[in-house]
Amino acid sequence: MIKRSLLLSLLLAAGGLHAQDQAAPDLAKAKQTAETICAGCHGADGNSLAPTFPKLAGQHADYVAKQLRNFKAAGDKPAERANPIMGGMVAALDENDMKALGLYFASQTQKPDASKSPELAKLGQNIWRAGIPAKNVPACAGCHGPAGAGVPALFPRIGGQYADYTEAQLKAFRDGGRKNDPALMMQTIALKLTDPEMKAVADYAAGLH
Repeated sequence: MIKRSLLLSLLLAAGGLHAQDQAAPDLAKAKQTAETICAGCHGADGNSLAPTFPKLAGQHADYVAKQLRNFKAAGDKPAERANPIMGGMVAALDENDMKALGLYFASQTQKPDASKSPELAKLGQNIWRAGIPAKNVPACAGCHGPAGAGVPALFPRIGGQYADYTEAQLKAFRDGGRKNDPALMMQTIALKLTDPEMKAVADYAAGLH
């Protein structure tokens, strides 16, 4: 009986160690994936060269992994975040691959963008810091922080991101093209913003470091 219990304990322990090995992020593989598959759009280090593609360098690991997960369809269930290009890119990735890519990009240093218009940046600063009380729009800083650093696992880093990309995402939330925000927070906010207000917030955020 004792031998049987000991054997069972050893088998369970071995299974636990195997599960831990399976769960360990393979950062070397993630680096290779980033430098080959991801590099064409996002840059090998996560600093994309085109404003249509987001900078991933310095982004929170959990947020990157969540977005990758949301791009992937699961069986008959469509992807939460519909994008034909990204859907194809993540099709072969498993959960550990996504976590590892998140950790890899989080460890890279972002090369921040810059505000392009003083006038837009001034309006954007007001919205970022104080929101728009008349329209019940909360301050962006409330979730994304004064410098746009965000909160790990909750809110993404927006500071230094391309203004064009940030503006495009705000419009996607407003128009229903993107629906993977927690509790519909961004969809609700974006519905209250005009195009000029979105552009202003995006321009200001681009200059935050």
